[in-house]
Amino acid sequence: MVTTAVISQRVTLENISWHTFETILEEMGDRRATRLAYDCGILEIMTPLMPHEYNNRLLEHLVFALTEELNLNIKSIGSTTCKRQDLVKGVEPDSAFYIQNEPLMRGKTNLDLTQDPPPDLVIEVDYSSASVDRMPIYQALGVPEVWRYQEPVIQIYQLQAGKYVLCNTSKTFANLPLTTQIPQFLASSLTVGEREMIRSFRTWVRNQ
Repeated sequence: MVTTAVISQRVTLENISWHTFETILEEMGDRRATRLAYDCGILEIMTPLMPHEYNNRLLEHLVFALTEELNLNIKSIGSTTCKRQDLVKGVEPDSAFYIQNEPLMRGKTNLDLTQDPPPDLVIEVDYSSASVDRMPIYQALGVPEVWRYQEPVIQIYQLQAGKYVLCNTSKTFANLPLTTQIPQFLASSLTVGEREMIRSFRTWVRNQ
């Protein structure tokens, strides 16, 4: 039996088989605004609203700025479905990136987590309560670092000994104090605009 619950812009389906999950993915296709999360039979379908997407895109810009200023390669895979049937788990992050493993993924056009490493960095923007907690999914998939942004707070989680640990800095980005600074830059974009905010952020990174 399938039951549904609607919470804001989220729909939760229970007792969904892996085959049904993959069928839904195939039928919905790639060109859609929704994000899916699947954990052992529970499927959540989330439709992001404008504040969610606005901050997600800004965070993407800041990640790109960090890699450029720190001379790091990057491969952005956006909301590509990250799934493993053997774990009965799948998730579509708000944004995902390969940085340390970018050389391994550079020429690839498809993601197979039974062979490929998980994304090095995932961004999740939270604006409503999720029925499916995505952190255990990322933990099972082995994602090394997750940024969770719930305005006006950003939290950085790093995978250590198989568990996520809340950290003040990101090892990926030279241990810069991002949790204190990023919320300030995001807030400033509402007054000075995106371009000026990103320019100021780049200057701040260089000065560190």
